[in-house]
Amino acid sequence: MSKFFCDTNGEIWFSRFDELNVECIKMPYTVNGEERFYDLGRNTDNRAFFDEMRKGANVKTQALNENDYLEYFEPVLAGGDDVLYVHFSRAMSGTFDSMEKAIITLSEKYPERKITAVDTKHISMGAGMVMYYAAKKHNDGASDEEVIRFVEAFREKVKVYFTVDDLVYLKRGGRLSAFKAMMGTIFSIKPIISMSEDGRLVNILNAKGRKKALRTVVDYLDGDKVDLNYPIAIMNADTDADTAITVDMIKEKYPDAEIWQQLVGPVVGCHCGPDTIGMIFVSAQ
Repeated sequence: MSKFFCDTNGEIWFSRFDELNVECIKMPYTVNGEERFYDLGRNTDNRAFFDEMRKGANVKTQALNENDYLEYFEPVLAGGDDVLYVHFSRAMSGTFDSMEKAIITLSEKYPERKITAVDTKHISMGAGMVMYYAAKKHNDGASDEEVIRFVEAFREKVKVYFTVDDLVYLKRGGRLSAFKAMMGTIFSIKPIISMSEDGRLVNILNAKGRKKALRTVVDYLDGDKVDLNYPIAIMNADTDADTAITVDMIKEKYPDAEIWQQLVGPVVGCHCGPDTIGMIFVSAQ
């Protein structure tokens, strides 16, 4: 038997997460030097976090250390179960170096047990979509090997597109040069960002103006041939008006689509900033 783990960088909202009955690793962040851990919106006020960002708070993401992973995994191994961890993109964080150290330590202590970590190669609800359906397969009795094969195939079908409102946050995170951020702000350029094959953020297109950027994001539903057997998730960083516009655009195209609407959490929010809009869906291709 194995215990299924995911993490809060998958941003599955707590009420939906509770239905899965799995374990979740809380990822840390700091606000003005105060360390906090995201809890999928259970007690965290995501809107208040973005208000703090707008007021100039110093926000940063943190990496877990080896001991943190030991504390999550060891009780499961000591209880006689294996660990199956489906996690956000390894290319996005150095935290997985600490995880590997913990796995080596625990493998030596519990040689009869297995710890398997599987990369979704996504972030935010892109990772969450993979985690959610992988957890459902696990709960339905799939073996670890079957879940791994599912993740490796399904992550290729999950599509992530988002646009930010203020380029300064991408600049701070080192994902956009200061010059490009300045010129983009002057000319109201809104980058369209997606995920590369190795799980990194990539700027795939630039749109002139916010409304055009939102339309461009929604148009990917057609280009990638959305599979309506799965939900379309709209992630927003405290921007209700633009969320409503985006949902209306989707409903015009696909009136029967199931749409999940959800706030971006603080860890992802540190990098994208307030008023970001993201769309995640599964491709039928």
